[in-house]
Amino acid sequence: MGTTHTVAQGEHLSGIAQQYGFNEYRTIWDHPQNSSLKEQRRNPNVLFPGDSLFIPDKQAKTEPRGAGQQHSFKVSRPTIRLRLALRDFDNQPLANTDCEIRVDGTSTALTTDADGRFEVPVAATATEATLVFKDPLVPFDLTVPIKIGHLDPVDQVSGQKARLSNLGYITRPLEEVDDTVFAHTVQEFQCDLDLPVTGECDDATQAKLKELHGS
Repeated sequence: MGTTHTVAQGEHLSGIAQQYGFNEYRTIWDHPQNSSLKEQRRNPNVLFPGDSLFIPDKQAKTEPRGAGQQHSFKVSRPTIRLRLALRDFDNQPLANTDCEIRVDGTSTALTTDADGRFEVPVAATATEATLVFKDPLVPFDLTVPIKIGHLDPVDQVSGQKARLSNLGYITRPLEEVDDTVFAHTVQEFQCDLDLPVTGECDDATQAKLKELHGS
């Protein structure tokens, strides 16, 4: 019969699949009863609070083995890819920069590529991470908290504000960004990207936001 799951803030499909005992999120994502949501969201790991997911019943899987023998089975632990791009105060890539990502008590040393980017696998159940790196402009380590799965879709105002914040256009807490500040921020972004300056985050602006942000 299956069940229905209502997405909460901070949830993504990889984590939801783990919650219901599925190692592969596509079992849920590709189900015909989720086709409308799949078409709307496109990215299974960028959902919106209140989205409704159909969770099918799990199907038993059998593996033929000889009787009277001991057999070992290995189940892989699903992961997701955490991708980040680092830029300096002049919006230039922090290329070949040593940094560290901390997730669930585990630290991983990394070096950004020529575009200031890196990616690292993390557990599908991870909800938070901490980025630590030495900015050459300051004499101390910088730590940046990261919320995994909290990015809302780009067609939602909350998702637009989050992307503008991550791109450096918003430097205050998002709860302090009212309609007037948001409109002025959108105008600044549109001006920088040679888009019509309207203050409205229209389809073209959303597309450019998504392109520059990477999701």
